[in-house]
Amino acid sequence: MKPTHTDVTIQTPVPAEELFDRIEKNGVHSVEYDCRPVTEILARVGDKWSVMIVRLLGFGPKRFNEMRRAINGISQRMLTLTLRGLERDGLVTRTVFPTIPPRVDYELTDLGRSLFAPIDALGHWAFTHRPEIEAARARFDAQGK
Repeated sequence: MKPTHTDVTIQTPVPAEELFDRIEKNGVHSVEYDCRPVTEILARVGDKWSVMIVRLLGFGPKRFNEMRRAINGISQRMLTLTLRGLERDGLVTRTVFPTIPPRVDYELTDLGRSLFAPIDALGHWAFTHRPEIEAARARFDAQGK
């Protein structure tokens, strides 16, 4: 039996709760929803640097250099770009204090704070299961795959 193409785009977005109800009842293929608008958001909140920044700012406001020192491996440019993207998406605020030199603090917005709990849980999960994942990788690599 040859599969048929189904156009899954619709004009009006489906509320998330209704979308998840449909998936639970009828499976993923029953969803008549265009996921492209969500993809961009997931790319932002799922990016490793965004995750680390949101998690760090979840414990309070930080200055740029504090974050750069705390996040191992991030370059100044990548930190700047990621903060700018998070600010654009309404997850982070940037406050400039008129001192000499100017002081700039970054802080999570209410929206950003709502993202902190799932990111913190994901980070905790990764830390807790790291030994198991490393062992699975070693077994996989030993098989020569």
